[in-house]
Amino acid sequence: MATTKDWSAEQYLKFNAERTRPSQDLLSQVSSTPNRIVDLGCGPGNSTAVLAARYPNAHITAIDSSPDMIKKAQFTVPHIKFAVEDLRTYRPSPDEPVDLFFSNAALHWLSSQERITVIKDLIETQPSGGVFAFQVPDNFDEPSHLAMRQTAEDGPWATTLSSLNPAREVFQSPHELYNQLKPLCSAVNVWHTSYYHVLDNHDDIVEWVKGTGLRPFIDPLSAEERDGFLKAYLERLKRAYPVLNDGKVILRYPRLFVVATKA
Repeated sequence: MATTKDWSAEQYLKFNAERTRPSQDLLSQVSSTPNRIVDLGCGPGNSTAVLAARYPNAHITAIDSSPDMIKKAQFTVPHIKFAVEDLRTYRPSPDEPVDLFFSNAALHWLSSQERITVIKDLIETQPSGGVFAFQVPDNFDEPSHLAMRQTAEDGPWATTLSSLNPAREVFQSPHELYNQLKPLCSAVNVWHTSYYHVLDNHDDIVEWVKGTGLRPFIDPLSAEERDGFLKAYLERLKRAYPVLNDGKVILRYPRLFVVATKA
C-alpha cells in the first residue's frame, strides 16, 4: 500500500470542484450542530472550507499525512488549525471529545483492517450523539482502475510493481460496515452515488487519477518507465471510454457514503 504523504496539492486541485462536491453532499446529511470537529485526511483544505462555512462557530482541526497538502490547506483556510498526522495513529485528546469526525476521500488508502479499526476506535472516543461521517471512492472495478492494474501487469515495470502491490484493497461493503458499526451506533446511514464527470478528453482522465489513484503505480518508476506506463495506460482508457458527440468523455465515479451516530 502506497503512502499519501508525498502527494501534490496542485495536481489534486486540477479538478477541485468535482472533488469538493462529495464533501458537500456528505455534510448535507449531518443534522447535528457540533462544537468540535476533526477533518480526517483534509487534503488541500477543500473539505475543511466546506466545514468552516457550515459551522463558523465550531472548533475545527484538520489533519493529513501530506505536508504539501497541509501547506496548501493552511493557505486556503488560514484560521483553521492544521497538522501533519497519520490517520492510523491519530487520536484526539481525551479532554476534547469530538462531536463530528469528517473524512472526504481518505479512509480508502488504509488497509481493510486498519480502516475499520480507525473508524471504530475514533467513534468510541465520541460522546453519545457524536457523528462519524465519511465518503470514499468506490471505483475499484471501474475501467479507469481496471486499466491501472492491467497496465501494471504488462510492461517492463511489471516486476517492480508486482513486488510493491500498488492497488488498494476493496472497501468494506455496506453490509459489512453496518454490521461493524451498528453495535456502537444508534444509527448508520449508508448510501451510494455515482457522479458522471464530463472531461475534455482521455488525457484529462489521466490527469484526474494522477492526483490520487495512479500515484502508487507511477511514483516508484523511473522517468522512462513512468512515461511508458502513462502512454500504455492512456491507450487502454481510449478503448474503455467512448468519445461523446462533442469530443468529450464521461468519467463515471462511484462513491460510498456513511453517516454513523454514536449511541
